Amino acid sequence: MPQPWRSACLAVAGALALTVASAQAAHAATTINVANAAQLQAALAAAEPGDTIKLADGDYADQFIATTAGTASAPITLTGGAGAVLSDPKFKESDTDCPSGLTGYGLWLKGANYWNLKGFTVTRSRKGIVMDAAQHVTIDGVTVNDIGYEAVHFRKGSSYGVIKNSTITRTGTKEPGYGEGVYIGSASSNWGCYGTNNGRGPDESNFVQVLNNKIGPNVAAEGIDIKEGTHDGLVSGNTLDGTGEKNANSADSTIDVKGNNYTITGNTAFNAYLDTFQTHDVYTKNGCGNIFSKNKLTVTKASGYGINVTSQGSCNSNPNKVGVSNSSTGGKGLTKIPLTPGL
Repeated sequence: MPQPWRSACLAVAGALALTVASAQAAHAATTINVANAAQLQAALAAAEPGDTIKLADGDYADQFIATTAGTASAPITLTGGAGAVLSDPKFKESDTDCPSGLTGYGLWLKGANYWNLKGFTVTRSRKGIVMDAAQHVTIDGVTVNDIGYEAVHFRKGSSYGVIKNSTITRTGTKEPGYGEGVYIGSASSNWGCYGTNNGRGPDESNFVQVLNNKIGPNVAAEGIDIKEGTHDGLVSGNTLDGTGEKNANSADSTIDVKGNNYTITGNTAFNAYLDTFQTHDVYTKNGCGNIFSKNKLTVTKASGYGINVTSQGSCNSNPNKVGVSNSSTGGKGLTKIPLTPGL
């Protein structure tokens, strides 16, 4: 028996689907040129997948928050020269991170997946660049300096991030113990704010890569701090100068590895407060399975090690490995654990 109402509904549904598809297809990638803070805020709010926001040289002082996601095939790009300088002067000491709508972050990506950040400078902010639940973000050739706390933070499940070819100096000017250069994940004490499963699990900011950056001098805490609950990242080709580390909040190395299964290779590091690299087990079965190879280290303190593996006793089933390809001069030697041949 004919059902004209059914045919009519199908026709309407088809027309709606065609309208949506046409609207999606209608957006062509656009370059948005900006020259002041108000234009940048508007561009961050308006950007769609595939768009590029291009910064002219100049000072951009305000709050800059991106919440729109790009896609794997059409990321959103924010690009400018080193003379394009972002800062956030609006932070109030009464505000907190968990949560806060007035954060003092130079650039904050909230759920903004698939962004490329290129070339510009972030400075004079409470924190530098912060990713919250923002996956597949690539930071390339940025400069971050004169920051009150940490410079770059992959947080709240911001997995598959990359920071490369960038320069980080003068962090922790407000709180030296929290002045990390690159911060991956969150301390277990902060999982209630930034952990998965409504704070009942770790901050799974996994598979982050830190490549070919210059970190230090005057990074007051660790140059790279890899937190418990994260895993399977790559730290390669970086130069870390620990000059200016303050040893506040136990920050006495250029790289501190509390996560699992990281590859730390081909880095050059010197002038750490104590040990050049460290591993720690601050949460059950963390600080394990990390591989160190081809690093060139110089130890300043007579009591320091090149790679001080302090977590090995907790890693029987997944031990850390320090390869014979590492070199270290000064202090008490390269490491306390047996070296791994062929690595």
